[in-house]
Amino acid sequence: MGQVPVAFISHGAPISLDDQDWLSALHMWGKGLSSVKEILVLSAHWVTDRLAVGPASLSPLLYDFYGFPDRFYQVSYPAPVSTFLLEKISGLAGLGPISVEKARGLDHGMWVPLKGLFPKADIPVLGLSIPGLSPEYLYEFGKRLSPLRNEGVLILCSGGMTHNLGDLNFQEAAPPESWAVEFDQWVVGRLLARDVRSLLKFDTQAPFSHKAHPSTEHFAPLFISLGAGEGSLSEISFPVSGFRWGTLSMRSVQFG
Repeated sequence: MGQVPVAFISHGAPISLDDQDWLSALHMWGKGLSSVKEILVLSAHWVTDRLAVGPASLSPLLYDFYGFPDRFYQVSYPAPVSTFLLEKISGLAGLGPISVEKARGLDHGMWVPLKGLFPKADIPVLGLSIPGLSPEYLYEFGKRLSPLRNEGVLILCSGGMTHNLGDLNFQEAAPPESWAVEFDQWVVGRLLARDVRSLLKFDTQAPFSHKAHPSTEHFAPLFISLGAGEGSLSEISFPVSGFRWGTLSMRSVQFG
C-alpha cells in the first residue's frame, strides 16, 4: 500500500451542507481517496493544552453552534470508532501523554466535511485535538503523525483558509473581498513554492493576515497538514476552491 494523502479542508459552517456545488466537489474528492482505511480528523474546534483523542465508543455528534435551522441539529454521522487509531496513536514517537475523551462526539469541524467526503459513514474515524496554536510546533507535530499514512490513515485537518466571521456578507452572490482573495492567493503561491518557512510566519508575511484570521485556530490545521504531508509537498492539489459570503475561502488542499 502506498502513502495515503493528507488533507486540509475548509469546512465552512453546518449550512455548507446546503451548498450542492461544495458537496459535489467533496464527493468527487472522496472517491479519489479509495485507499483510505481509517480517518484521523483534527478540528479547529478542538484545541487543547494536553493532547486528547475521542470518542472511544460511538457517541452523539456535537452540535457546537447556534442560530441554525433545526435540521442541522438532527444530522447524524454514525461512522464506527477507529479502535486501530486508539491503539496506534499512543505508540507514535514524541506525542507525549494523551488523554482519552471517551464520549466526546465529533464536532462540526469534523462531521461537516466527513459527510461530504465519505457520506456512507463506513470508514472508522477518530478525533484528535490540536495541541496549541504555535505554527512551528504544529508543523513538527504533523511530522510525528505522518507514519500513519503508510497504514491507510487519512490525516484530515479541518479549519478554514480564511475565517473572519465579523466581515461575512450574506447578500446573494456577494463577490469575494479583495483582501480575502489576496490572502488566499498568497497561501496558494507559498504552497506551490514549497515555502514552508513563509507559511509558518504567515502572521507577519502574508497580506491581510490579521484580517483573514483575527484568531488563528482555523488556520492552525494547515500547519499540521504541512508537517504530515512533508514528503508530498511536490504533489499539492486544490480539490475545492471558491468563496462564500464574500470573505470565506473554501479552498482545500491535498498533499500527495
